[in-house]
Amino acid sequence: MTVWYRPVSDEVSVFEQAHALRLPVLLKGPTGCGKSRFVEFMAERLKRPLVTVACNDETSAADLVGRWLVRGGDTVWQDGPATRAVKQGALLYLDEVAEAREDVVVLLHPLADHRRQLFVDRNDEVLTAPPEFMVVASFNPGYRRGLKDLKPSTRQRFVSMQFSYPPEDVEVEVVHGETGLDPKMAKRLVTWAAKVRAQDSLALTETVSTRLLVMAAALIHAGLPPRVACQSTLVQPLTDDPPTARALQDLVDLCF
Repeated sequence: MTVWYRPVSDEVSVFEQAHALRLPVLLKGPTGCGKSRFVEFMAERLKRPLVTVACNDETSAADLVGRWLVRGGDTVWQDGPATRAVKQGALLYLDEVAEAREDVVVLLHPLADHRRQLFVDRNDEVLTAPPEFMVVASFNPGYRRGLKDLKPSTRQRFVSMQFSYPPEDVEVEVVHGETGLDPKMAKRLVTWAAKVRAQDSLALTETVSTRLLVMAAALIHAGLPPRVACQSTLVQPLTDDPPTARALQDLVDLCF
């Protein structure tokens, strides 16, 4: 397989069974903990195309289903990602689905329950998903923009899995496996992350993610000095507050 992923618990078997039973899946967890990589891994494992939508507060139902466009004097229909995914029997991955507009959630309901149907009103069409099709969504329960959250009527349509940052020994394996960095150096990065995650006094909006550790490891493996790499990938992305940045850098200096 070309997508590298290290299973942490039973997520692979749960996802496979959900796909076999035509059930949608919701992944919950903090930023950078591996949700998107897991979906890429499962799409490859199941040998299905993957259609990804990065949701934001401008994402509308029309963006997903498609729209009529004028091209060369003709009016033509262009399928949106949801329509393409249904027709291809793909995995439709809605990343940060809680950030999308309300009409997107309305569109998802019949697609994510027993009906498995996509209503393309603008094209006067109803599509029924083939057995291979699957809806996968993710969101970060700890992050709120305008107090957005998923309604119970939406959440209860999904098989849900909780993701988090892996145990330290597994995270070392992930950092090493992703970048080829020496395991001892990968262990130092993970140790630094554990210290930061344990420091509630830092009051970070988001704590250090596995994604950031992989970025730092890639730079170090490429030859950048560890302290320089950590400054650019671990300290600065986490805060703009000078005292907090100094505290994070002090931890870097201790570990490296």
